Amino acid sequence: MASVSVADTIAARRAEGSGALVAYLPVGFPTLAESIDASVAVLDAGADILELGVPYSDPVMDGPVIAEATQAALAGGFKLSQLFPAVAEITRRTQKPVLVMTYWNPVVQYGVERFAKDLDEAGGAGLITPDLIPDEAAQWLQASDDSHLERVFLAAPSSTQERLARATEMSRGFVYAVSTMGITGARQDVDSAARGLVERLRAVNATSVCVGLGVSTPEQVRDVLSFADGAIVGSALVKALSSGGVPAVAKLAAELSTGTARA
Repeated sequence: MASVSVADTIAARRAEGSGALVAYLPVGFPTLAESIDASVAVLDAGADILELGVPYSDPVMDGPVIAEATQAALAGGFKLSQLFPAVAEITRRTQKPVLVMTYWNPVVQYGVERFAKDLDEAGGAGLITPDLIPDEAAQWLQASDDSHLERVFLAAPSSTQERLARATEMSRGFVYAVSTMGITGARQDVDSAARGLVERLRAVNATSVCVGLGVSTPEQVRDVLSFADGAIVGSALVKALSSGGVPAVAKLAAELSTGTARA
């Protein structure tokens, strides 16, 4: 079981008058050992929550930087069974929560109940499931309840108010607000649609909303945290890891964390 929950982490940051930095990195890139070291390093450098991505052969929602990294991990021999020892090693070395981001098919192939049990035993906090909607998640809702895991569903600007309400009701930890339509990746400006989407989620009683897709600078982190509870950074960190290894990704995480303090 996770030593600290995502919900409690976000609540603690809110109580401090600041917001949470959620760092995405793929497990197995550039190697399994380096991905574990990089994960611990970003948390030690100031990220509050780790979003650990599972490499998948058909990453339909990932931008080019992340897709390239996950494909490299698969080409390097990453197997899903390696996820759980990796989570266990990261959680052994840090007190911060580790959420696993995975497409739904690998979970089904592994076995939903078995996946939930193994993730819980490894100390994982829960799952982010980008291609699973609450209406089709009965098996996961049950398994996550049984294993006391958090579950994060996505909300997009195109979602109906009814679907936003359902995602809010069924999520535990936070609701993942997709700031722009389409695939992930660093952008110069975080889409203004993010602000409107968070307002719509607040209207259906969402208490914790994190914004992802396009956040890559301390200034953008600060901007997002002026209206949301957390800022999710992925492509920029993966690019730093790819070009400069663990020291570079730790340095960027430290810089991004300077954007979390609210005025």
